This record gives sequence, C-alpha cells and structure tokens, in this order.
Amino acid sequence: MVLTKDYMRVQYLHVHTSTAARSFLFLLGSAREGGNTETLTKAAAEQLPGTVEQRWLNLRDVPLEPFQDLRHTSGRDHAEPVGNEKLLLEATLAATDLVIASPLYWYSVSADAKLYLDYWSGWMRVPGVEFRQRMAGKTLWGVSALSEEDPAQADPLVNTLRLSAEYLRMNWGGVLLGNGSKPDDVLADSAALLRAKTFFTSLPVY
Repeated sequence: MVLTKDYMRVQYLHVHTSTAARSFLFLLGSAREGGNTETLTKAAAEQLPGTVEQRWLNLRDVPLEPFQDLRHTSGRDHAEPVGNEKLLLEATLAATDLVIASPLYWYSVSADAKLYLDYWSGWMRVPGVEFRQRMAGKTLWGVSALSEEDPAQADPLVNTLRLSAEYLRMNWGGVLLGNGSKPDDVLADSAALLRAKTFFTSLPVY
C-alpha cells in the first residue's frame, strides 16, 4: 500500500480530532539547563489541553552509549535494549507525538539529539520491536532556538527531522523556531511566542 499525502492527512485528522488520545513525548537536547529552546518548547506545550498527556525527558539525564552500526556485520545482531536505551525506546513507542527540542548546534541538532536519532536505526533491527511499523502515523515536531537572525541557517536541522519523519512514514508537524543566545532571550521574540500558541494544534506540513 502506498501512503499518499492525502491518506496521511486523513489519518492525522482521524487520530488527532480527539485530543484525549494524544500523548506527547518532549525530548530536550540542549547542553545546558533552562535554555531558550526549552523555554520556547514549554511555551508551546502550555497551550495543549489538560487532557493531553505530556512526558518530558532530558537526554542528558538518560545518556546513551556511542551508537554501533551493526548492519552488514556477520554474526552480530542488535540486542534487546536495556537501561536508558530501553527507557527511551519504550517512551518513544508509547507516544503519539514526539517533540525533539534542540538548539541549533553547528547548523543541525545537538549531539544528544543526533545520538538518539542514530538509535532509531538500531531499533528498526531489534527482533520483535517492529519499530518502523509502529512509528508510522505518529507525528514528529521540532523546536529550536538559534542566535542567527536568518531562519534559513536552521535548514539543515529542519531537514534532518523532516526527512527522518518521512522515512518512517510519520506525520511531519514542522519546526518552531525562535531567536536567542543568552538564557531567556527568546522571551523577547514576540513572533516566536505567537507561533507557539498554535504550534501543536496545526496540521502537519507536507
């Protein structure tokens, strides 16, 4: 079956017309506490109805080992996840909506966020998990703060997330961008705060 854009939009509307069925997983990927990306993410999350479940995980608090790509490696398979890897896998699969909140680091996502995404490749190959099939239909969102005035500087970050969603046949919610360098700078970005008010209620971007 080919999943057309129109089909995916209908599926999104079917799942998301009842907000009570939604469960958001917020994954904070900043290298510092209380940064602008986290502040902007919380501003957007505050607009969600109280019936929507929210779970917040700071990737620095659940560190992962360096990812090992075992594709095409004879006699070695991806083992059943344990520890922090198991926690992140289970949280990922339990959510209907995943939000990767990462500042713009060298024009892409942070190291912690990239490592988490690398593990998606391994989870697709863990026997019995059916990761790719179970990710289809979920919605991936991004939130990022950047110090540059030109939002195009964040295009590599946006494309990393958008193409990851596309590969797994996820809905793509888009990226909420804000401007800031020092903590709380983003609170002066009135345009970003205005977008935050409706960001998670918008239809996915195709």
